[in-house]
Amino acid sequence: MEAQPSAKDLGLLVEPAQPASKTSVWSKFIRNPAGSIGAVLLVLVVISAVFAPLLSSFDPVQQNLGKAFLPPGAEGHLLGTDSLGRDVWSRLLHGGQLSLMIALIATAVGIGIGVPVGIATGYYGGKMDSILMRFIDIMLAFPYLLLSIVIVGALGPGLVNVTLSISISTIPFYVRLLRGLTLGVRDLQFIEAARTIGASNFRIMWNGIMKSILPYIIVNATLNIGYVLLAVAGLNFLGFGVQPPTAEWGGMLAENRSFITLAPVAVLAPGTAIAITVLALNLTGDALRDALDVSLSDNR
Repeated sequence: MEAQPSAKDLGLLVEPAQPASKTSVWSKFIRNPAGSIGAVLLVLVVISAVFAPLLSSFDPVQQNLGKAFLPPGAEGHLLGTDSLGRDVWSRLLHGGQLSLMIALIATAVGIGIGVPVGIATGYYGGKMDSILMRFIDIMLAFPYLLLSIVIVGALGPGLVNVTLSISISTIPFYVRLLRGLTLGVRDLQFIEAARTIGASNFRIMWNGIMKSILPYIIVNATLNIGYVLLAVAGLNFLGFGVQPPTAEWGGMLAENRSFITLAPVAVLAPGTAIAITVLALNLTGDALRDALDVSLSDNR
């Protein structure tokens, strides 16, 4: 008589179909011209931020009023100097380092809290789900930047507080996103089969639901970082974020906007950096979505 498969064996049989191979996704991604351009731009921005101390010759906070408003290229200043004689190129690189760090930390916190909460509420449902989602709806009713301003206004300005305020503002987005995705897969056949063989709820949520919706998380996180970066720049521009003389793109815009006729590069450089970074993230996110769509449809 043939041996019956164990629950563990059945658990392997009822897990969702594996996504397309990494090679397949990569080939689709690089065949997308916009995605390739976005990825190259993003890599350049990240490299510039990571190696900012090596790529700049001047202290980003050192002031020299005798050299204020120097034009690009003068006395070794690649992009000139600002109203306080600080090197614009050095501040641009170090400002990018700080802006990207805040955006990445805020996104990581949003994913780290929003993803498990969203999956759990979508999977279990019930009164707790209803209460939590009403609270999430209230938070999402506020514009993203306004919610961050309210939070940082209560906490006070500063690096830690602006990072915390933006992190809190990202959580509702991921909770609602993951709840919706979980509702779409929790009643599929492979999930029902896993319940039938006695798989634990944690295993179902992690091995079944999480793996099925992971591509959605990757794509949405890539696209959302752009919005987070704009929020970081916006808060610093309004004076709620990192305080001078620390370099940050939004802060650079605020400090130099009154001197745009005297030192236009000091204003155009951080503005262009923000635009290029957000564009690169959007192009990369769109290309990832297109590359992962086939594997997602294969899992359904």
